[in-house]
Amino acid sequence: MMKRVLRISVWALLAAAPAGLQAQAPTQSTNKPAASTKAADKKTAPEKKEAGSKNQSSIPFRGTLKEVDKTAKTIKVDKRTFEVTSETKKIFRGEKPAALEDGVLGEYVTGSYRKTDDGKLIARSIYFGGKNKEKTGEKATEKKKEK
Repeated sequence: MMKRVLRISVWALLAAAPAGLQAQAPTQSTNKPAASTKAADKKTAPEKKEAGSKNQSSIPFRGTLKEVDKTAKTIKVDKRTFEVTSETKKIFRGEKPAALEDGVLGEYVTGSYRKTDDGKLIARSIYFGGKNKEKTGEKATEKKKEK
């Protein structure tokens, strides 16, 4: 009788051993990423760029100041209209800080902006009279002399 109980116990342990090993196998990790993860990363990469558009780098602009709208807080430089928001960190006239009202129609303006997903142009910096206007004026004069 004792042998019979011992045999049943051994067979039960042998039967249960593979089940215990299978339960542990999925928890083991490998250093290789799954193939489906690579495909998913490629698909999400453009989405990251779109989501990061708020942090998009600034785009420079320059031109002639055509309009200053104090109530709408916008300026029109040539054919483009830029919004002045809390994101606009610098407004200068020469080397001194200035206000939106300090813009004079017809003057040279430089700065930078970013374009939002809905097509708005948000000014990040504005330089009435241009930043380093003297240097750009000298370059233009030199080009005219060469011709």
